[in-house]
Amino acid sequence: MTRQAVSHYDAHRVCWALLALALIVCSGSPVFGADEPDLIFRRSTVFKWLSPNDKLGTYGIDDPEVEGVACHFTVPERGGIKGWLGVAEEVSDISLACRQIGPIRFKEKMGQGDDMFRRRRSLFFKKMQIVRGCDAKRNVLVYMVYSDKLIEGSPKNSTSSVPIMPWGSADAVVQKCGEFIQ
Repeated sequence: MTRQAVSHYDAHRVCWALLALALIVCSGSPVFGADEPDLIFRRSTVFKWLSPNDKLGTYGIDDPEVEGVACHFTVPERGGIKGWLGVAEEVSDISLACRQIGPIRFKEKMGQGDDMFRRRRSLFFKKMQIVRGCDAKRNVLVYMVYSDKLIEGSPKNSTSSVPIMPWGSADAVVQKCGEFIQ
């Protein structure tokens, strides 16, 4: 083999090795945020003959900074060979519902629009984010989910509100979310 052919062969091997390393490193789902969400259930939406079906997956997650709030979101999950390998770009249609599930206690100060949870939706450039804010006038926590893409963004989003209410007879004192904004 000529030196040029060996060099081309080595460069090709290096590219494949880097791609394999990127797949291993990027295969972890969460980019940031709370614990891994709990899968509640999945439903098939598009049948595929020889590969996994397209599905809708519904997940539950607790707010890591605000005790007593849980969110549920439903995301489309691509099937097929690309979905099975984890390299398919997922669509941005995500729904969100957040509710008070116990007494609300703030763990620390928070910023308006801080990330509660992030998860990648494609191999490199797209991620889903759940962010949290406080409507201090109404004492309501507001959660928004959206998917962004490095180049063009995404107008698709969903919003859910959690009014801060007393929880049972022992929780007479209701915290004000406005007191916990940075």
